[in-house]
Amino acid sequence: MAELVIVNTCTVTAATDSQSRNLIRRARRMNAQARVVVTGCYAQVDPQALAALPGVALVIGNEEKQDFLARLTELESDCIQIQVTDIRQVDVAKTLPLSSFEQRSRAFVQIQNGCDAFCSYCIIPYARGRSRSVASVDVVKQVENLSAAGYPEIVLTGIHIGNYGQDLQPKLDLLTLLKQIENSNFSGRLRLGSIEPTELPTELLDYIAAAGWICPHYHIPLQAGDDQILKQMNRHYTTGFFRDLLAAIRRRQPQAAIGLDIITGFPGETEQQFIATCELLSALPFTHLHVFPFSRRPGTPAAEMAGQLPGDIIKQRAVRLRQIGEQKLADYSRQFVGQTLAVVIEGGEVAGRKKGLSQNYLPIWLSAAEVEQGQCLPVAIAGYRSDGLYGKIA
Repeated sequence: MAELVIVNTCTVTAATDSQSRNLIRRARRMNAQARVVVTGCYAQVDPQALAALPGVALVIGNEEKQDFLARLTELESDCIQIQVTDIRQVDVAKTLPLSSFEQRSRAFVQIQNGCDAFCSYCIIPYARGRSRSVASVDVVKQVENLSAAGYPEIVLTGIHIGNYGQDLQPKLDLLTLLKQIENSNFSGRLRLGSIEPTELPTELLDYIAAAGWICPHYHIPLQAGDDQILKQMNRHYTTGFFRDLLAAIRRRQPQAAIGLDIITGFPGETEQQFIATCELLSALPFTHLHVFPFSRRPGTPAAEMAGQLPGDIIKQRAVRLRQIGEQKLADYSRQFVGQTLAVVIEGGEVAGRKKGLSQNYLPIWLSAAEVEQGQCLPVAIAGYRSDGLYGKIA
């Protein structure tokens, strides 16, 4: 049995807090002598609650992860330690120079951490600190190294990547970083993580549309389909602005994937506002939808707002929104039957098939005998099923 258990926690919702506590208790049940080390975002915002759980020997914050192994060697066996600093005071993004991603065909490079947006439902600014960017020279170096190591796709990630470079001296932006990557020794394709709708200026849209090496895939959080709800969420745009943004993307890239995030059941959301959200989504030219039932996260303004909705109403609304998303994805997928897409083959095998991911974020199934994990291949799309497209090597 394990003598040491490490639990890396999430705290996006109250439910994830509960899941983290259950994992800690489960580790203790499996081996009463095991020492449990807890880190991550829940540890950052409420270390005392975690330290009080049986078996927990050490609680460390997100910034303390940088010296994780050293802190383990200093761990004393007879006392509980809490090592969590005020992450809002941290103003530098430290790089994690990863050289491999076990059992993954795609590599991830964190270009930014933290957030200054303070959306009313979100705890992330308190768990991850202020927005801070990795120096562009470090980003480019890691992208080059991972590409040279054989990863056919690199994903740029962060909490708020559209705000990249604004804290650096001199200031940079995401467009400048992309141009630096283009002029580097990088070879392969690049995918962008989630970007706020207000941080996709015309110049950036034009550049992405013209760059064949950047995946035609946007992940843009909408969060609500009603202007009043957006205001209560502290989101600084309107539904009209969002409509225009997606139309601008479609004019430049008619077949690009556009994924949206939506929260349903926000405090005070009326039936009329929910219907308006459904109507907006039905009209928008998106392709993927991530639906998040509102979770009353302690420590956020939204948790204290009037008009908290019953859980069954929230679940019903989430089901309806997911149905809209599933139909959009099915319609989008079918248009690629008969086309050829560049597909990165992922690991694992199901019933003699392997799954790959196209540049526009569609799952593609192929015969496992024909492909290997990590390959990037042209695939002729033969048809569509409920679990995605399927095809053969072109």
